[in-house]
Amino acid sequence: MIDLATLASFALTSTLIEITPGPNMAYLALVAATKGRKPGLAAVAGVALGLGVLGVAAAFGLDALIAQSPVAYQVLRWCGVAYLAWLAWEAWREADDPAEQVDPTASLGQYFRRGLITNLLNPKAALFYLAVLPGFLAPDAGLGDTLTLSAVYVGVATAIHSAIVMAAGAAQGWLADPRRTRPVRRGLALALLAVAAWVVWKT
Repeated sequence: MIDLATLASFALTSTLIEITPGPNMAYLALVAATKGRKPGLAAVAGVALGLGVLGVAAAFGLDALIAQSPVAYQVLRWCGVAYLAWLAWEAWREADDPAEQVDPTASLGQYFRRGLITNLLNPKAALFYLAVLPGFLAPDAGLGDTLTLSAVYVGVATAIHSAIVMAAGAAQGWLADPRRTRPVRRGLALALLAVAAWVVWKT
């Protein structure tokens, strides 16, 4: 059983880690600022599911297996980099075509799936479960303790991601003018590409 002090300390650590820039933050800000809050929140739900899946995988030791296999880890890392680069290219391309900025055929499920994939291929999330979470577990901790901390992390991350979406979504009306939209979209696309480069450099 995890005591309240440990839970509070873990929640604070999760908060500090989540407010640092990363693939999830960059993608969610891009979606909310250019597509609106509803697509942004759909992406948040996808990210939350991805974090939950990674948490369950960590509880059963899958993350440790990946960490022990250099080939598996590199495949995961480079797939994540490629996906982020593709999202950045798509955002840059849409900046030159106002007709594509609001796609009436795009469903919320599309943004949910993209959020899920972005997170599942995010090395930062996998490393959190591998390197940070175990430090808050007692030597005799069981499966329930790992799942409890994973749930806390997902809750903290989802709250922060939702706040990012709400804040970025407030700019959507201001971005209705194409003269404003183009440079902002390109700036966010470059930020997403920079995150991909950071993943290559740091992991």
